[in-house]
Amino acid sequence: MEPMVRRRIEVGSVAARSFAAAGRRVAAAWIAAAAIAGTAGPLAAQTTTSPLPSSIESVEGIIVADVVEFATLPDVDGEAARMMLLVDEPATRRLFVNDMRGRLYSVSYDGRTVELYLDLDDPRWGVAVESQGRERGFQSFAFHPDFGREGAPGYGKFYTWTDTRNTKPKPDFKPGGGDATHHTVLLEWTARNAASPTYDGGAPRELLRLEQPFRNHNGGHIAFNPLARPGDPDYGKLYVGVADGGSGGDPLRLSQNMQSPFGKVLRIDPLGSNGVRGAYGIPADNPFVGQRRALGEIYALGVRNPQRFGWDPANGTMYLADIGQNVVEEVSRVTPGANLGWNLWEGSFRYAGNRGVDVSKPRSDPAMTYPVVEYAHGDPLLQRRVAVTGIVVHRSDAVPQLRGRVLFGDFPSGEIFHFDADNPPEGGNRGFGRVLLRQGGAPTTLLELIRARNRAQGKPPAERADLRFGEDATGRVFLLNKHDGTIRMIVPSGA
Repeated sequence: MEPMVRRRIEVGSVAARSFAAAGRRVAAAWIAAAAIAGTAGPLAAQTTTSPLPSSIESVEGIIVADVVEFATLPDVDGEAARMMLLVDEPATRRLFVNDMRGRLYSVSYDGRTVELYLDLDDPRWGVAVESQGRERGFQSFAFHPDFGREGAPGYGKFYTWTDTRNTKPKPDFKPGGGDATHHTVLLEWTARNAASPTYDGGAPRELLRLEQPFRNHNGGHIAFNPLARPGDPDYGKLYVGVADGGSGGDPLRLSQNMQSPFGKVLRIDPLGSNGVRGAYGIPADNPFVGQRRALGEIYALGVRNPQRFGWDPANGTMYLADIGQNVVEEVSRVTPGANLGWNLWEGSFRYAGNRGVDVSKPRSDPAMTYPVVEYAHGDPLLQRRVAVTGIVVHRSDAVPQLRGRVLFGDFPSGEIFHFDADNPPEGGNRGFGRVLLRQGGAPTTLLELIRARNRAQGKPPAERADLRFGEDATGRVFLLNKHDGTIRMIVPSGA
């Protein structure tokens, strides 16, 4: 590992700039090569499951970051918490972390106190969290920006996005096919006292309910834009990631269907009333408001499984990590009305179903928004199962070596990557580098740290990491996983 340490980069250095430039040159090269390939022969020569000309760079561009164990969530029935998301609620000075089985925990700012705040699966709420399998469960949550502001309409309010076994209520949207396996429901909870150590409010109010056609990649991330301030048009608007409904290849053709919420990023006003059933509002400045045969809730379309999104504090750019089908994982910018391409495109390439992707004319439709970075399944650095996650744009001084970097990762393997927030790549897999972690020893991966923790716990070592990121208002970066119950925090070197 020592050669990797010697070759790591420092943010803002000449090495970092040349690394990003090299990524852009390689991206241009593979586009040109693909174009040449597209004119060279029959269709069989144009479709492939390995569209990128090289593997992820595993040595050059490494950043080494120190990490500490910050907090521990309790096991449930002998199994580690299936952590998905960490959110800071600065008004009450607490972090919150969820377990996909339905539990929401509060964590003190020093990590020493972990308390169960709410169990969505408590029978009194009637939510009946569907958490079977890897992908179903309590997907995401978000606190209204006025959660701790007494007298404000959003005081005490937070939102949960969860799969449910309770399919008796009528769904607001149906996919028009599939097996009607379960529902995904967006709920609003209202605490009487925002500072209460446990939830002290009543039953939740239902905002949105979807009938799911299949059992995989159903929900996604929900969040308020943390950069919006009172009076801004984006203040109090909730972004809701909705996957394409599952199965494979978007068989119901929902991601490009403007009358369906599936395969979209929605933007709603949870305190408004001009949406479905009057349960939420549709912001007047949404990009498709007033257009015929289009849902006004839609902010962006053409996503397969919007695992995570986040904003750059320096310029407001929104990035989204979208899990691919069988070939390409991607991180893309999201702008109002953006079409990220699925299922016409997978990453920079035309989607070709079971044949993979067509490399003949990459990134050739100007109506599409293509990835800033992408990587292929089958890369030797990764596992057999591959899926992208993110997104943290680190602009604070909390971890100097990560300043100005966009962090994302591959969650099964636990590999963490970075690219330049001020000079993002233009596609391909050569404009980003790895982040290795050091916890009192040689730099290593998150998965190896989890396995070491498993051995100390007397448990079998995990086969995968299931990485997720978190960040607080001061810029501290946290790493979650589903296999050892440990929340880790990245710290400055030598801290």
